[in-house]
Amino acid sequence: MSQLFTSVRVGRYTLSNRLVMAPMTRSRAQFDGTPGELAAEYYAQRASVGLIVTEGTQPSDDGQGYLATPGIYSDAHVAGWSKTTAAVHAKGAHLFIQLMHAGRMSHPDNTTHHRQGVAPSAIAPGTQMFTPTGMQDIPVPRALSQEDVRDTVLDFRYAARRAIEAGADGVEIHGANAYLIQQFFAPSANTRTDEYGGSIENRARFAIEVAAAIAEEIGEDRTAIRLSPGTTMWGIDEGAEGPDLYRYLATELDKLGLAYLHIMHQGNEPLLADIRKLWKGTLILNRPGRPRDGIGADVASGLADLEAYGQMVLANPDFVARLKSNAPMNEANRNGFFGGTEQGYIDYPTLAAQ
Repeated sequence: MSQLFTSVRVGRYTLSNRLVMAPMTRSRAQFDGTPGELAAEYYAQRASVGLIVTEGTQPSDDGQGYLATPGIYSDAHVAGWSKTTAAVHAKGAHLFIQLMHAGRMSHPDNTTHHRQGVAPSAIAPGTQMFTPTGMQDIPVPRALSQEDVRDTVLDFRYAARRAIEAGADGVEIHGANAYLIQQFFAPSANTRTDEYGGSIENRARFAIEVAAAIAEEIGEDRTAIRLSPGTTMWGIDEGAEGPDLYRYLATELDKLGLAYLHIMHQGNEPLLADIRKLWKGTLILNRPGRPRDGIGADVASGLADLEAYGQMVLANPDFVARLKSNAPMNEANRNGFFGGTEQGYIDYPTLAAQ
């Protein structure tokens, strides 16, 4: 585990350690997408890790899926995020804002302008979503036209610029967890017959175009992407070609010289090993549910350069100190994951307070 506490170069930055706070939706933003008043304190509390990746942040009105998620495309959003980046930097950590377009994982009742979700094709995910009136079926999305796809790439690019204006060190593109970019990967969500559907190269095109546009806008060394090969949630099925699609993506994205690739691992070890070989840059690995005694194993083996953790960092503001001292960890309060105020958000005790 000692290797976790050594410095590491990521993009244009040197991080103090190899531990990363994984992105986690908290649904505590204001209805217009401005980060909530407690967001700066929440992230600053956890700034002992080398890198914080924020909760998914929509790059446009169309990008919102859930209630009370933040945005990064208006002046109010920039002003709100500026408080958080300043607080995290004051603690010596770095922060990347995750740009998340929910695509078809959206309900009109959750958005400011009651907007229909958009997706590669007009195929509903076949699941429900929490709304102001409770759980509702997610409706059929509107299929993006080719012009819409190009405009969405520009939305990502603009949001990345606004993130830098807000003081973020970079952005992580959310290409995982069944949201818009992964919807393009999956034949179950993408039945297009144009240049964005059909072949592996076509289904990967949107992700590559988004990454290239952001890299051109803010620099490749401040641009990153998160992928979750093999995710099957919410109607996503990448089919038999799925592993080869990710091999292709790793190869093509590597050419852009991005700051890092962040993999949410779903269990295909041979594919993960192939991605490690194909990706020449920095690799962050997130293994959901990893037990404490496994922390540090991927860095020690050379499979990853950094390791990302979600709920353990959420529940332990002093995560790094607890690892170093082998202290017990707080348990995460699942009832406080989404929405609410300080309970289950900024009230987790540190070792010093116990």
